[in-house]
Amino acid sequence: MSRAVAIVGSGPSGCYLAQALLKADPQLRVDILDRLPVPYGLVRYGVAADHQGTKAVIRQFERLFERQGAGFIGNVVVGEDVSLDELRQAYDAVVLATGLSGDRALGIPGEHLEGVHRAGHLTRALYEHPDAEPLPELGRHVVIMGNGNVAIDLLRLLAKTPGELAGSDLGPVPTGWLAGSGVETIDIIGRSPAADAKFDAVMIKELAKLEGVTIDVVGAGASDDEEGAKKIAALESIHGHGTGGRRITFRFSLTPVSLEGYGGRIGEAVFRNIDGDTVSLPCSAFITAIGFEAAAGLPRDELVGSAVELELGVLADGLYATGWFRRGPRGTIPDNRTDAQLLAARILADLEASDTGLEKPGRHAFPQWTAAVCYDDWKRIDAAETASPPQDRCRVKIPSREAMLALARQTKEPDL
Repeated sequence: MSRAVAIVGSGPSGCYLAQALLKADPQLRVDILDRLPVPYGLVRYGVAADHQGTKAVIRQFERLFERQGAGFIGNVVVGEDVSLDELRQAYDAVVLATGLSGDRALGIPGEHLEGVHRAGHLTRALYEHPDAEPLPELGRHVVIMGNGNVAIDLLRLLAKTPGELAGSDLGPVPTGWLAGSGVETIDIIGRSPAADAKFDAVMIKELAKLEGVTIDVVGAGASDDEEGAKKIAALESIHGHGTGGRRITFRFSLTPVSLEGYGGRIGEAVFRNIDGDTVSLPCSAFITAIGFEAAAGLPRDELVGSAVELELGVLADGLYATGWFRRGPRGTIPDNRTDAQLLAARILADLEASDTGLEKPGRHAFPQWTAAVCYDDWKRIDAAETASPPQDRCRVKIPSREAMLALARQTKEPDL
């Protein structure tokens, strides 16, 4: 008898878990569900367009579907097309791996002003997520609030020249938007000292390759901690880099106080330093990159709050969580592999202990999923995106859900 497992979310945490499960038990029937018609979640729509080395993990995940036998069920929304309870009845185990896509708010006066943008909204638009809003006008003076890797990704993309984006999968609309942005200054602000920043030192060193910029680092300080010292050394290595017209300034230990506007649009960002003094920066666009939380959809707070063994990923009997959905917005893509291996062992042990001798139907319980997208359908989308990209791009994403579904539903011409 084969057991059926549903994983909700086809990003790295979901794919790593499916890999671990099928490696340990190739007889499992593993289905990976996603609300989008395309797989890979964060890798496709969260990893920066110019970090193709990181995106290469997709080749590993392709083997999951092509060799290990996992099923992809796209364009199915849990909570709309199927309830969580229905999934739990049809599968022996259900795992929530949907991540966190909501942007945290700062909670200061002025966040409602025009020109205030949240990092998740902006990156979804840059990376052509089908649900993204249009890219906004930024103006000449951009302030980025946050010192994590997402903040550094945005900084790097905003600072690059068109030629420096060669080899990426940035589409024509985002490319044109960046080229015509007119940004002159980018201030990137951390509330904590530089030694406690959340970015990786390697991300900072990468900025030394930028053309057309001048980089200043203000108040990096010092650290006796090894990790903190690496970050400070990386910042010192880029301080004074370049003589270009676009000025980048790193500032630390500044607490945001308010955003001030003129005629309903932001014009100034106000901070307090560690001495209690006020620091004001001109600001035509303010981007918050301070972390993520659960978005609308699955009731994460309720599920996690009532978890049986949250540290092990067990929410309830037969219901599990992995990745950011379980542990919150911390950790990188490789961290999900460790998470997955531990959770896979637990799921397999639970399945063995709860064996009733009855085989659950899995996906066959849902004949109404006529609009679902399978892996072969996704490959048609993938082939269309990579068939003839411009010379300096590796693919041209299809940004429209309707266009992706139209391609997915095409059938091959019969051989003549």
